Amino acid sequence: MIENVIIGQYVARDSILHRLDPRTKLMAIAIFMLLVFFLHSYISYVLVTCLVLGRLACSKIPPSFFIKGLLPILFISSFTFVYHLFLTKGENLIFQFGYLHIYMEGIVEGCRVLLKIVLLVLMTSLLTLTTKPLDIAYGLETIMRPLKKLHVPVEQFALMLSIALRFIPTIIQELDRIMDAQRSRGVQFDHQSKIKRITNYIPVIIPLLLTSIQRAENLSLAIDARAYRDGRERTRFKRLKFKSLDYWTLSILLLVLMGLLFLKVGGEML
Repeated sequence: MIENVIIGQYVARDSILHRLDPRTKLMAIAIFMLLVFFLHSYISYVLVTCLVLGRLACSKIPPSFFIKGLLPILFISSFTFVYHLFLTKGENLIFQFGYLHIYMEGIVEGCRVLLKIVLLVLMTSLLTLTTKPLDIAYGLETIMRPLKKLHVPVEQFALMLSIALRFIPTIIQELDRIMDAQRSRGVQFDHQSKIKRITNYIPVIIPLLLTSIQRAENLSLAIDARAYRDGRERTRFKRLKFKSLDYWTLSILLLVLMGLLFLKVGGEML
């Protein structure tokens, strides 16, 4: 199961994306969300898709890794597609059976939403795949530093985020270990009725919750033992510094965003 979850994992590679500043990646994610929001025409979808595929190629991570990572969201994506398929009305009717009507506009809208979900998952996964959790926390802390004047606990929030990202693969590994132990005792999770399958997962969920709570307690004791405070007087050996590659990356994304905004405004005016 750990091979099918890409969010929260870090893959060490010598690529351009790995060398980018974590603040650049965080701001790139924010800009990309705006890009997805402004998608409206086929040209914009093709442009952003090529942008994402280019970033995947630059990461030097095997494509099969991302394909496996998209499997967990297959159910949500399929449900979203079916929702738009049957509930989106239009003028070009393709299929009709009783109260069910399928229009060409519904198929197009379902494909658009499905593509948006896939692009967002791939881009957000690239952040954790190419950036260490501590670097993500440090970059987020640096970006949110102005909020400290409003008494916002920036350091605690960044630490909480880094711990959550770090323990996603750990919890999944623990889940795999518990399921293997249950299989060795004769429990079958496949080829049974749905009710029996749900009842077989109860002996898995309870120990998983107990081990997660125990890990959280051990982590809190470790933090207290190291005298962790709010971080106002903490120094760092490695300080973040923008390079020319970071400026170029943000500039290209901003240009793409302005181009999509121009195409959308121009299309609405026409």
